Amino acid sequence: MGKRLSRVLGQWAVFFRGFVEHPKMVGSIIPSSRFTIRKMLGPVKWNECKLFVEYGPGVGTFCEPVLENLRPDGALIVIDTNPLYIDYLNRTIADSRFKAVLGSAADVEEIIRANGHDNADYILSGLPFSTLPEGVGPAIAAATHKVLRPGGAFLVYQFSAKARDYMAKHFQRIDQGFELWNILPCQLFWGWKD
Repeated sequence: MGKRLSRVLGQWAVFFRGFVEHPKMVGSIIPSSRFTIRKMLGPVKWNECKLFVEYGPGVGTFCEPVLENLRPDGALIVIDTNPLYIDYLNRTIADSRFKAVLGSAADVEEIIRANGHDNADYILSGLPFSTLPEGVGPAIAAATHKVLRPGGAFLVYQFSAKARDYMAKHFQRIDQGFELWNILPCQLFWGWKD
């Protein structure tokens, strides 16, 4: 039992509390499955990745796999509007390449510049685009496209296809997938900046 079980139970408690307090800002009541993580991160060229950004990291389900694959000189910046999640991540992830920022994904350009970067190689999002406040989804898609380097990608996992509608206005090539082994099954999108 020990530390691992305590950590997992603590992680679930924090995740569930965040969902209860802000249900429209959290995409699911349960974190993503390992199958979703593996498939979503599959196309990432880790040797070329200097900056990986995640919107809505929750309790950090993707953070560990990203940090395991990230170059020693790379960086992971996660952005969330929920201070509960930001506090949890700052307390539980001790990696000099990691930075958790309280803020909006629509402000990604200012956030990465404030942290010494001009652009991002990959941006991951599990934000529930279908329930975000009016205008926020399109603003996030536009800001994301602007800060990605050419050849970079916007990686999105969703229960609905709403995010793809916003992505299509900025990304000419969008690869699509599906992951059945997730609660709930989810759609996967990879928008490439050519």
